[in-house]
Amino acid sequence: MAETLTGVKIGTRGSKLALTQTGQVTEQLVAVSGLAADIVPVKTDGDVLTGPLSQMGGTGVFAAELRAAVLDGRVDVAVHSLKDLPTAAVPGLALAAVPVRADARDALCSRDGLTLAQLPHGASVGTGSPRRAAQLLAARNDLLIVDIRGNVDTRLARVPGLPGNALVDPEPGKAADLDAVVLAASGLTRIGRLDTVTEFLATDVMLPAPGQGALALECRTADAELTGVLGQSLSAIDDQDTRLAVTAERALLARLEAGCAAPVGALGLRKGSMLYLEAVVVSLDGTRSLRLKKATDALTVVGATLLGIELAEELLAGGAGDFADLAGSSK
Repeated sequence: MAETLTGVKIGTRGSKLALTQTGQVTEQLVAVSGLAADIVPVKTDGDVLTGPLSQMGGTGVFAAELRAAVLDGRVDVAVHSLKDLPTAAVPGLALAAVPVRADARDALCSRDGLTLAQLPHGASVGTGSPRRAAQLLAARNDLLIVDIRGNVDTRLARVPGLPGNALVDPEPGKAADLDAVVLAASGLTRIGRLDTVTEFLATDVMLPAPGQGALALECRTADAELTGVLGQSLSAIDDQDTRLAVTAERALLARLEAGCAAPVGALGLRKGSMLYLEAVVVSLDGTRSLRLKKATDALTVVGATLLGIELAEELLAGGAGDFADLAGSSK
């Protein structure tokens, strides 16, 4: 891309959350670059296909079309929710920026202001995530887990009495039929529905998905070069602490070869001169789990990657592959 670049096309999924978070990060990019920016919605398989996400081909259903749009020039930059981005690199693309991470925790949104501990015996809790389902069952094996799809507003409409639900068109026949749903705190924050949260789930109860709360900005490899205005601008909004944390999380996920259906939670955190990583693998029914922590003082992408791989090796050595679908356990 030539130095005479004056505008940039930003690709995103077309959901309310995706458009909102893309708008927020585009404002940052425009502020540091002076470029004009157009947001281009791109329809992905994940937006079209129906059924459980875990049976749809994994996280790549949301990323593949966006990546293709960057490679063929329809857009210059793709904005992904990082947890939806497959760990395998794509030739010709660079992960040029990971902005400051939002709240990585999961949030319980329930009727009558009930916390997880206060939900009645046999309460129905909605989630489309095997990771969340397994950790919920580990905490409360009496819960009825209901697989749900749809955007954030549609999911919240499944719970009676939540603020803002009156403004949402619910799924036919499925309005207010659940006691609670679990969603990412970051998504609720970004679309202004944090008032629906009953409880932010502590990480000792539920570790988030690798990359949860973070965004990923991908561009063509040539455009990521710091000799160009786009590469410089993307570098300016990259947050090193966030990048180190998510690099460790994603390296762990890649080594485990854990797909969308594998209940794996991980959270990295830079604190002072150390990078910490905590991870959990849980059986789908919540009856078996293994949670480990590890740290490194190597505050580089290589150091973070090795931290993730080493913790994954410890999980596998501890038998995590015996109760969860981890392709990496066969190596």
